[in-house]
Amino acid sequence: MRVFVTGATGFVGGAVVRELLDSGHQVLGLARSDESADRLAKAGAEVHRGSLEDLDALRAGASASDGVIHTGFIHDFSNYAASVATDLSATKTLFGALSGSDRPFVLSSVMSHGRTEDDVPDPAERPDLPRLPAEVTALAASARGVRVSVIRLPQVHGEGDHAFVPAVIDIARAKGVSAYVGDGSTRWAAVHRDDAAVLYRLALENAPAGTVLHAVDDEGVPGREIAEVIGRRLDLPVTSVPVEEAETHFGWLGHYVASDLVGTSTLTRERFGWTPTRIGLLADLDQDYYFEVNQPS
Repeated sequence: MRVFVTGATGFVGGAVVRELLDSGHQVLGLARSDESADRLAKAGAEVHRGSLEDLDALRAGASASDGVIHTGFIHDFSNYAASVATDLSATKTLFGALSGSDRPFVLSSVMSHGRTEDDVPDPAERPDLPRLPAEVTALAASARGVRVSVIRLPQVHGEGDHAFVPAVIDIARAKGVSAYVGDGSTRWAAVHRDDAAVLYRLALENAPAGTVLHAVDDEGVPGREIAEVIGRRLDLPVTSVPVEEAETHFGWLGHYVASDLVGTSTLTRERFGWTPTRIGLLADLDQDYYFEVNQPS
């Protein structure tokens, strides 16, 4: 299968590209920069120049492929509303190009949209979930002859991670303490990026239209245990931050650190035979690569 992948050189997308190629698929990867294009070519993928804002490029890439995996997202939390709007527009463009073809379209979503695969909240009742409209809109496209599936991602970890966990580590360094919120019982579901990549491939190959899948290995890792590993590795004291001070201490991450973002993948495992094999979040967090400090060149 020739698969168009957005976010093809990103943390999750790069692992998806590798999994697809290793499984005998062809990959057409979206590349915004020369550097991304070079990385894709070296990986063995075909390069398609464009960006998430370039709707013509997205339409052309999807039209030229047997299926689409959408992992791209602009992670600009200083202007998150704009990033969400771009993602929704890109999603509509991609499944629009596949309309009536019964080709697969795999959309990336987030764990906060449901603790089980059968939970699909109503966007009108959950305005606090800004990425939910893209998920619901994509699932509705199943009626337009697109084999849509949605993969909800928890905290994704592994070597090369540059998202929430590294940000929490940087905050601990800056503050001189490794903190958790309240009594530390808030939890994060998690998955290794290589295990997530396998699930993307399974969804592409086998998921019926309208399917929601959960890429969850650890169902809920307590914040206190995460803080304890970070404190031990950085030789810093571990302390509690009151809930009302979470955003003061953690900045833009305060809401996420204070949230109980748990989920299960029981139905996903039963339906698709997905079995995570990589190490869990706490074991991964104990690896040296999470604590290497990049020195200026």
